[in-house]
Amino acid sequence: MTSTTLAANRTYDIIGFGDEVPGVLALVAASREYQRRTGKKPRTLLMFKGNSQEGIGGHLVRGRLAYLDRSRVPLDIRQSLKLDTFGDPSALYKEFLQRSGVIQIALDPAKADAALRAMLREADVDVISRLEIKAVLRNGTQIAGIQLTKGETYLARQFIDSTVNAELAQFAGVKKLSGFETFGLPESELPVTLVFETEGLTIARLKEVESMLIKRFYNLNDRTGQEQLAIAAGGNAKLAEQFRKDLVDASGNFRSMYVGQDHIDMRCSALSLAYHAFRGKPLSLKGSGFALDPGNIAILPGGRLSWNALMFFTTGSQAEAVARAGAKPTALMVEEMQRLAGWFKSWGTPTVRSATELYVRHAGNISDVVAPLSGADMLWGGVPANQALATFGYHLDVRGGIDGLGAKAMAKGISNIGFHTSPLFNVGFHHALVKTVPNLAVISPASGFDGYACSAGRIVEFNVAVAQSVGIAAAIALLSNRPLATITNTEVRQVLEQTKQLPRIYGKPDQSEASRLSKFEIALGDNSGAIA
Repeated sequence: MTSTTLAANRTYDIIGFGDEVPGVLALVAASREYQRRTGKKPRTLLMFKGNSQEGIGGHLVRGRLAYLDRSRVPLDIRQSLKLDTFGDPSALYKEFLQRSGVIQIALDPAKADAALRAMLREADVDVISRLEIKAVLRNGTQIAGIQLTKGETYLARQFIDSTVNAELAQFAGVKKLSGFETFGLPESELPVTLVFETEGLTIARLKEVESMLIKRFYNLNDRTGQEQLAIAAGGNAKLAEQFRKDLVDASGNFRSMYVGQDHIDMRCSALSLAYHAFRGKPLSLKGSGFALDPGNIAILPGGRLSWNALMFFTTGSQAEAVARAGAKPTALMVEEMQRLAGWFKSWGTPTVRSATELYVRHAGNISDVVAPLSGADMLWGGVPANQALATFGYHLDVRGGIDGLGAKAMAKGISNIGFHTSPLFNVGFHHALVKTVPNLAVISPASGFDGYACSAGRIVEFNVAVAQSVGIAAAIALLSNRPLATITNTEVRQVLEQTKQLPRIYGKPDQSEASRLSKFEIALGDNSGAIA
């Protein structure tokens, strides 16, 4: 692996654009399968816009998102199949977690960077960074090469795009829908997050502060606490009362934080309410432009806590612009982070530092894929078990909400837009293969998801399962001289079986909820296709 300019060698077998973890691991999988079949490694290049000196691994490394969203498998299925807490992930994801030292959920960005670099070195992948695409060269319907703004041109036979906005695909002429355009809402988008780390803030101190805040906000006789609650509610007395009620569970117990082996889940909004009161801004993502959400916190070595909590309201066009600009925080975001750091320090946190890049959850979806994947397809259980490459479970999580979805649904006579059943579905990869550019795959939240599917489909664990499959498919395509888009799930599954890498398969349909979601997605403009 090298990070130098590669003047002598600009022709490759495979080029990956974007260094998100699934994209990196797709190249690793391709190299391993190619070598297994030929005894030689393919010529492979990873290129991305970020600075490799700040780490390789996209939003998990430079964006420092240390709290991993893991697959959710119901207890009864885990017990009946004797599965671990998070089920049976793809072999490549398990290897990545093991090499990064992950116990359950917390991923140290430095260890992830080291693990990915080692895997790239083993696969003989060249690396170049800090670049911009000028143009894509075409050979008929296929991509022939990528021309950069600095003048170099890199040629290859297969291309893998792992960027959150499918940037290479867009340059190749693939249509991308903005925001939640599959719901007819192109300017509605999930918020972006600026992840930050605290150092020296003990869990005991954090518990103490949260407990004090819960008691103050819950106590109607605490005048200062109720005044702050009113500020966070924007002067809305009903909302303030709802915030107060949400501080306790159904049994009347305070919803204090849950502390796991390597992570913390904030189960109420006490810290959020306190910060928004301090800022004089309502706890409203759209109303204030930002929100300190109840944190998902990863516990890291050296007294560090990594917070996925500070969200910023984002439109569809803004998400695309931020992704194009290398996911750099805006001046307003940096200013808000500085205020938040000052607030943390005011109650005894020695050090607060933020990531150099944003966590962009979603920035639209490509169309023209071999087989689109909808939320209903996920609830129906995904691909048939005999074609399945992995199984993944996750709730249809639209953190921050989809602006305008409720109003649009109401206009169509639909009052219930909540789908609380977590899909547990079998994974294929045809939603990542571009039909109109048959030597290109897009493995990211921008893959061919329809409707609610991107909410579960944006999760890294799922996309690594897809990536391992795409990597194997790329090797098959190279050696059989076929377009990537023609490789089937069954062909890849055979490889996983032969190499003893096929995980347990346990997708489970929920016919009733799938049918309800299908009607919802179709009514709001989704083009539900065949499952992939």
